[in-house]
Amino acid sequence: MTATVTDLAVRSLAGLADLKVERTQYRGHARELAAAAAVDLVIVHGGDGSINEVVNGIMGRGEGPADLAAGGGGADLAAGGSGPLIAVIPGGGANVLARALGLPLDAAAAIRQVREAIAAGRHRTIGLGLAADRYFTFSAGLGWDAEVVREVDRLRAQGHRESVTLFLRTMIRQYYRGTDRRWPALTVERDGEPPISGLFMTIITNRSPWTYFRDRPLLPVPNPDFNSGLDLLALRQIRLTTIVNAVGQMLYVRSRPPRGRNLLSVLGSESLTLRSARPIAFQADGEYLGETEAVKFQFVPHALRIVALLRGACRGPQRALLTHREQNVIDLTLNSAEGSPCPLALRNRR
Repeated sequence: MTATVTDLAVRSLAGLADLKVERTQYRGHARELAAAAAVDLVIVHGGDGSINEVVNGIMGRGEGPADLAAGGGGADLAAGGSGPLIAVIPGGGANVLARALGLPLDAAAAIRQVREAIAAGRHRTIGLGLAADRYFTFSAGLGWDAEVVREVDRLRAQGHRESVTLFLRTMIRQYYRGTDRRWPALTVERDGEPPISGLFMTIITNRSPWTYFRDRPLLPVPNPDFNSGLDLLALRQIRLTTIVNAVGQMLYVRSRPPRGRNLLSVLGSESLTLRSARPIAFQADGEYLGETEAVKFQFVPHALRIVALLRGACRGPQRALLTHREQNVIDLTLNSAEGSPCPLALRNRR
């Protein structure tokens, strides 16, 4: 994050808060700061990886993943329990969550919208996916897409700038030189259903876009709403025709999930498990998490309260921590009175 954007955020929020700026020192520090911050709102400026760190820090403060998955904290979360709100100022490459929330990609415009939402005390709740012990806001995956994320991370560490072109080049190179296109390793298991084997690649989305191609979302399901469970899209073949078919449907078909002989869709799951016959690449929210042989995925409804000027948003408490891409952190103590709980979250509570 440039000094100009930092100054803009500080000036814009100065009328609402007393600000204290800190700088993190390493990857994962934003998660630690979010977990330890005694604030009611965390504002993240950065990409999806930075947001994921902060979300996991927030979710790790109170009930643990096992308690949430068992419903131990679900009622409190749905009613707007003790965890802080989160707000997003996009500053990364894909900015999938920010776009899904309707935020402009321009930092100045996003800051104005966030300030307006904070001043109005508006927020909504969204569900999260839980992959083993890692929360994700929009997607996770095993196989080829995770391999691409791994390679992009490696290239960025060598000084390459993240871009759509970098991702496309890496996808093509990994397709031809890296991923195993002969032996499918993945099996999906669901309670009460026979296992489905012979899968090369799986995408699990939190009822949100998988990613964006320029300004257009790739939607594994139409009309994503963040509180309708997890959706899985899997490929039975890693062929260019299969990939182009799936991507084309996600880009242009808005009435149904992608269909095809070599495509598998599972919609609205509360939980599912993916097993691999060999160690396989794994990513969540565009963050490479290493190789794995089994991951249990669970849906946590109404897990996170997020600042938003959206239809259905409601009033809520306002004190904040701001963290951004270069990982500066700003503590904000806001003086607005706490608002009423969100009726939308209560109405949709499971």
